[in-house]
Amino acid sequence: MRQGRAPHVRETAAGISAIEGYLMAQATMRRAREQAEAFAGRMLWLTTGQREEVVRQYAADHLEQSKGTLQAIVRCAAELREEYTARYEELRQRLLRIVVASLSLAATLVAGLAAFTLLGR
Repeated sequence: MRQGRAPHVRETAAGISAIEGYLMAQATMRRAREQAEAFAGRMLWLTTGQREEVVRQYAADHLEQSKGTLQAIVRCAAELREEYTARYEELRQRLLRIVVASLSLAATLVAGLAAFTLLGR
């Protein structure tokens, strides 16, 4: 998020992100439960208690796997952000050096031209 934003804008964005995160978590849990129910539904020989335990374990495993995947994505995104930030800063510094060198060269040329013009009179 950009540093220059007003506090209320940052708070609103953080609130929206929290809501999005909550909704995504709920959808993931619902999907895990649905998949667990479908999996256990294929095992017609299970008792009610066994079926509930299979559903619970399957859903828990699914959620743990989703959590691990999400954590890996977050780590990767943070690494990429650091890499791109460093690259951006490097390019920005290079551009700044080029601009300063160009302005110095232009100033030197103008001063030389002015001196040449004054000497030529």
